[in-house]
Amino acid sequence: MTVELPGRVQALRTAQIRARVEGVLERQMVPDGTEVVAGTRLFRIEPRAYQAAFDAAEAEYASQQATLARYQKLLSSRAVSEQEFDAAKAREKVAAATLEKARLDLEHAQPRSPINGRAGRALLTEGALVGKGEATLLMTVEQLHPIRVEFSQSYADVLLLKKQVKSDTKSLPRNAAIALLLDDGSEYSQPGVLRFNDMAVDPTTGSVTLRAEFANPERTLLPGTFVRVRLPVAVREGVLRVPQRAVTTSVQGQSVMVVDDQDKVAQRAIVTQGMAGTDYLVAEGLKPGERVIVNGLQKVRPNTVVKPVLVTDLKRGGATPSPTPER
Repeated sequence: MTVELPGRVQALRTAQIRARVEGVLERQMVPDGTEVVAGTRLFRIEPRAYQAAFDAAEAEYASQQATLARYQKLLSSRAVSEQEFDAAKAREKVAAATLEKARLDLEHAQPRSPINGRAGRALLTEGALVGKGEATLLMTVEQLHPIRVEFSQSYADVLLLKKQVKSDTKSLPRNAAIALLLDDGSEYSQPGVLRFNDMAVDPTTGSVTLRAEFANPERTLLPGTFVRVRLPVAVREGVLRVPQRAVTTSVQGQSVMVVDDQDKVAQRAIVTQGMAGTDYLVAEGLKPGERVIVNGLQKVRPNTVVKPVLVTDLKRGGATPSPTPER
């Protein structure tokens, strides 16, 4: 049994690329929309001041290391005091920290992508001053393969399902794939897997949040798209199901066209309860073995005699795809 729930496509991971040092934006390293891997350089902030600071810090650290090594030798001969040696060691640690900060600043002058994904639109152009007093947002990188779909289910429905499972009228599906319906009504070619089931109820909507993950190698699904998720929620044994296209709904209720042993058409009222994919589950009105018309409903009327073709025959390349009334 399935339910269809509205959902929204989201990137699996989103990284905001920000300027962590101050300077003039010198160059954008990759065009907008480029697929990048983690570590790819995306921008270059004017680096000369940071390169000079790094070179000076490196020279100072080398000098303090040499001083500390010389004091180490002099300490054994009591040529320097313990206090002087400790001071030299402290200066060497300060120089090491200064060098590390200079190295990080030089690295941050070339912002890189921390994830694999697609680089979005650059928010600033070359020549812009960035990082002055804030970490300026330069671009967003989004991982689109695989991709996430977030949707919600009523907590009342969750409670009802748990009661039915406990009473043995239904069981939970095991490793059932999740289907995705696109805006045009077609089904997405890749099945999904449930990755997250929220344990808290949203007090404003009375629903729980769920997330499914879908492969997206062709980048067909894009963040922000609204879709419908067909979620398997339960398994029932020994029930009848008929294709949705075979069921007619009117003010009197739902009905199907059946064909008896003499190939005569009759209209039959039915009662459905829930869906299984694109099929209705039938609670009342049909018995196992009865034939239901699924194609050509517009050509038949009750009490007419037809020459039906089984769907299984059509799939094997059989004859006419709709029942033809006899004259």
